[in-house]
Amino acid sequence: MRVLHVDPERGWGGGEVQVMALLGELGRRGHASRVAAHPDGPLARAATAAGVPVIPLAVANHVDIGAALRLRRALGDAEVVHFHTARAHALAPLCRRAGVRLVVTRRMDYVPAGGPYVRFLYNRAVDAVVAISEGVREALVRVGVRRDRIRVVPSGIEPAAGVAPAGARAALRREWEVGDDAVLVLVVGALERRKGHAVLLDAARRLSPAALGLRYVFCGDGSEAGALAEAAAPLGGAVCFAGFRRDVAACLAAADVVVLPSLREGLGVAALEAMAASRPLAASRVGGLAEVVVHEETGLLVPPGDPAALATALARLAGDRALRARLGDAGRARVLARYTSAQMAEGTLACYRGEP
Repeated sequence: MRVLHVDPERGWGGGEVQVMALLGELGRRGHASRVAAHPDGPLARAATAAGVPVIPLAVANHVDIGAALRLRRALGDAEVVHFHTARAHALAPLCRRAGVRLVVTRRMDYVPAGGPYVRFLYNRAVDAVVAISEGVREALVRVGVRRDRIRVVPSGIEPAAGVAPAGARAALRREWEVGDDAVLVLVVGALERRKGHAVLLDAARRLSPAALGLRYVFCGDGSEAGALAEAAAPLGGAVCFAGFRRDVAACLAAADVVVLPSLREGLGVAALEAMAASRPLAASRVGGLAEVVVHEETGLLVPPGDPAALATALARLAGDRALRARLGDAGRARVLARYTSAQMAEGTLACYRGEP
């Protein structure tokens, strides 16, 4: 099968991680892929490094007719065009061609705005919709997307994703000045409001980090970086902002607890990565996170935007090493059983083929 993937975003996030995982799995199955991506973006660089042909595609906004026409001219012999972001999906109406199946993936769990035009984009402009969780599917149904057009295909990761290089834990804890006896709480994700980092800092202020041995490390960057640094100031040396990191497995190896305090979350690749690394989770009961994380089995779920509940969960995890080990082991088993990149690829291929 010949597939053209479209993801013109300039940044790097969980969606781009999934695109690269899908490219690898499709290639291993003998399918040919190309990627239309922003020429200066990290996805274009990653795809090129992986040997996947890249079509430069800069998209200014959701009504960039010029970009849509450039994409149409680049279709070539593609049998499937897979749109991976909302900006990409907006190009779909001009990519209709006989014999080409159009598929879009939706990763966000909020109801998309746009009324009739959004319904047109999902119900008419493409042939099928992939939702990464039941929460995402229900958000689409609420705006009027026909349920029979939506296939739930959860995100997936490589089983070895959580394996870190030898010595990574000790090395990073030294870099971050976290002692061996401290409980390192890690949060990985863009520093944007929807990720709920401010809720975690509020929870941390309600605790006594020194008494509980808690240290907090934030890996990521984004528009909220300045505001979060200011909010973290009263916590002093208990908080470290480590910036964007590509060595996620090493960061997870250094951690004792991983927190996802998201206010919205389609599924949460960071949750899958943490579980693959056998790390216990404290996460918001929101979107796909509530499907991935089983409360009291692979992590602790708390209401979104509730710092008091999150503080209680963190205190419990900090004080119970055996609980952390039990949740972490169960989390890895759950990822291997349900959320691998191979399973994600098989579900996506079924959507390409039009299977029910």
